[in-house]
Amino acid sequence: MPDATRIDSLVKEFNDSPHGPKKLHQSRTRFMPIVFGRDGKPQPKPGPRSAEAQDFYALRKRCLRSGSLFEDPEFPANGSSLSFTGESRPHLKWLRPNEISQDPRFFENSYSRFDVNQGELGDCWLLAAAANLTQDPQLFTRVVPEDNSFKKDYAGIFHFRFWRFGQWCDVVIDDRLPTVNGKLVYMRSTEDNEFWSALLEKAYAKLFGSYEALRGGSASEAMVDFTGGIAESYEMKDVPKDLFQIIEKGFRSHAMFACSLEPDPFKPEAETPQGLIRGHAYSLTMAKMVDIQTPNVKGKIPLLRLRNPWGNANEWNGAWSDKSPEWKYIPEETKREIGLIFELDGEFWMSFQDFVKYFDRIEMCNMSPDCPIIRQSGNYPWKQSAFEGEWVIGSTAGGCRNYPDTFWHNPQYVVHLKEPDKDDTEKKATAIIALLQKNRRSKRNKGMDCLTVGLIIYRVTERDLIRKPLPKEFFLRNASVARSTFVNLREVTCRFRLDPGTYVVIPSTFEPNIEGEFMIRVFSECPDCMTENEDCVGECDLDPRVVPDSNNNDVPVVAPVKIRSPDPTKPDPQRQAMEKLFLDVAGVDGEVDWMELKMVLDHCFRDDIAIAAKGVSRSYHVAPVESKKSLTPQGEVVCCGLLAILQDWYGKMAGGDNRPAGSTSADLMVAKERAPLMTGETSPEGSGAGFSKDACRSMVAMLDEDQSGKLGFVEFQKLLTEIARWKAVFKLYDTDRSGHLNPFELRAALQSAGYHLNNKILNSLMHRYGSREGEIWFDDFITCAVKIKTMIDIFRAKDVNGIASFNMDEWIQKTIYC
Repeated sequence: MPDATRIDSLVKEFNDSPHGPKKLHQSRTRFMPIVFGRDGKPQPKPGPRSAEAQDFYALRKRCLRSGSLFEDPEFPANGSSLSFTGESRPHLKWLRPNEISQDPRFFENSYSRFDVNQGELGDCWLLAAAANLTQDPQLFTRVVPEDNSFKKDYAGIFHFRFWRFGQWCDVVIDDRLPTVNGKLVYMRSTEDNEFWSALLEKAYAKLFGSYEALRGGSASEAMVDFTGGIAESYEMKDVPKDLFQIIEKGFRSHAMFACSLEPDPFKPEAETPQGLIRGHAYSLTMAKMVDIQTPNVKGKIPLLRLRNPWGNANEWNGAWSDKSPEWKYIPEETKREIGLIFELDGEFWMSFQDFVKYFDRIEMCNMSPDCPIIRQSGNYPWKQSAFEGEWVIGSTAGGCRNYPDTFWHNPQYVVHLKEPDKDDTEKKATAIIALLQKNRRSKRNKGMDCLTVGLIIYRVTERDLIRKPLPKEFFLRNASVARSTFVNLREVTCRFRLDPGTYVVIPSTFEPNIEGEFMIRVFSECPDCMTENEDCVGECDLDPRVVPDSNNNDVPVVAPVKIRSPDPTKPDPQRQAMEKLFLDVAGVDGEVDWMELKMVLDHCFRDDIAIAAKGVSRSYHVAPVESKKSLTPQGEVVCCGLLAILQDWYGKMAGGDNRPAGSTSADLMVAKERAPLMTGETSPEGSGAGFSKDACRSMVAMLDEDQSGKLGFVEFQKLLTEIARWKAVFKLYDTDRSGHLNPFELRAALQSAGYHLNNKILNSLMHRYGSREGEIWFDDFITCAVKIKTMIDIFRAKDVNGIASFNMDEWIQKTIYC
């Protein structure tokens, strides 16, 4: 029994852990899911949502009824919303817009890119995306709802919509904003009484937990969150020859663009001689082939319009900058067409040639096919396929190709590129594949940055795909046809031009056993082109190395161990011993409950669970007892199976000096409880002796058809037979006799036991039963097998053509007991 100090330490460890109550409270914010119709407007009745989701309309109605202004309890006006540490700033005050301006307005006349100006927060990447958002009214109003107002139904509450991993979420905020000396500290509009941009930034900060979470980032992140699109990036040192055509075509398809220069390692936001800011994100707001006529030449020149989110005089000062002499060669009509103005507002033009020369990266966000603008156009070529997944220690976190023993355990996705692109002269098929990490920015307050991730692509045949997932041998024999770089960005996106055919995409972290959640998306001209390369869930044949012997009560054999079958003409002493044992343990009611079952199992499998030795961190209160093995005259190892163990234990405990004659099962329990005290072992983490209470109760439930909470002899015998089979499987994979399966062995072990499972189920089992190192211990493996068999049996009992129907009562009653 741990002392009070140990208990206090355990409680503190839990409270400080990512799963502790404090952390759960900090991350418990839920957002209303929003479904958009074909007209681009939100549906009046959103789908199912969390009970904790904040409903903007219900909250506003409540505030209007009570005459109070909304105060958001999920994103309070204090230091916890400003920074990771929650440290308060004495000179900072949270004020509502009517305390900042006499005539606050959500929009002053309308909205434009000039309403987005950076404050002291280093989130220029967000502002670059926000400026782009203002370029299209339909995209803008999807993120910034039109029913936000300081006039009609004002109650101090506003809402904004962001795309989050496949669905749109409504984020509710109050309008208390951080200020110093009555001025906004962070994002602000050019007009002092306009507040939509400041409130948008606050909603985005709430989405990730704090304003500080927005410090530093990539414009493509925000562009994806504003559109649900898929982002690409190009490095100017490796720029494609047709980059300007890609940009032009992107603008025609309503894509968003941003660009940046590499930061100066010695000086933050250093200014170049050309007036550009290093480590700073710019909006790219127009690409145009502009008519030009000089004394010597007449034609067109590719020009780009950019904007510095600072919204000040920090502008490009080279050719085609404000009032540069090159503009005199442009016709006045063309100047009016492109909206040319010369002001110190952060906006400027430059030639494409200079753009490639002085900028280091351009980011492009392609609209998704469900975007309202795209749906209305009707000629958008891209189709989207998407799946969500995760990397789990010991299950699917296999690492990159450098780790061939585990790489094949990563999630696998099949991509069918059936036909070449319509306009591709080389008959290639284009696929834009994006690997998006989930929930990393919102965990920055816990020191969790983006993982180093990437993806690798292999060409496959239908014959290869017979085995699901592709085995290790496939990746040892075959080279990849394409791959991304491995980088620590939220989203890794690559545009591939491949021959039509079938491919398998492997997303992974760089190192194995690194956990994370992800979403993988494919844009191509082929609809529904991606599927999971997963096995069908269900039962399968037992491993041939684990076979039952019909003459020996179906006890399995682990090759090359053989069973010595009893003579059928003689009484079976093992069965007689088992019956006697059962009746003795069961007591007067003739049935075994979970406590009595635990006593039997702990002794039957004492060699498997008594593993507290030589650095093993996990131990049990089990008295060591030698197992019974012998050799035949031919030298074969003879294992008399579970019944022999039971007979051996019964002979020692029931018939020998260890137990007084006539003693009851209660005496056996007392003897069992005393055994660990004599061994001097201790149990870490407060664990009980041997099999856990939960495991034993699950075993009883598996065969307890009348739900009495107890097992009769026939049920008891079936259970022990199943456990013996699972023990044989466990022995196949526990080759070092460590008492646990090593990481990545659970799938193979359960398949040997007769169960096909997919990654989602395996990941759930690892979360539930795996250690921090991804190991599965013996009793946890038995519990896994029990759970799987029970759930399959529940389904099979209602199975009609692969579909099982339950009403609510049946489902709860069946699953709550298992």
